[in-house]
Amino acid sequence: MLVKSLVPGFADPHKTWLLLAMASTLAGNLTITGSVANIIVVESAQPEVEIEFRDYLRAGVPITILTLAVGWAWLTWMG
Repeated sequence: MLVKSLVPGFADPHKTWLLLAMASTLAGNLTITGSVANIIVVESAQPEVEIEFRDYLRAGVPITILTLAVGWAWLTWMG
């Protein structure tokens, strides 16, 4: 919503909205607090294993980068 007024100024506003929606959704994988689902899973796992912020980042960063790259490539290819 913060960039809503900027989107119409892009060369392809439709593709920009798709990219923005994809990025804001997939970026939730980056940190524990990025998504309520992440918090629920970490809290549910707590009796068995303690997952710290840094531990989560070790998985969250590569997954986020990979999924954003694949999504960007897909949107570019489908262009």
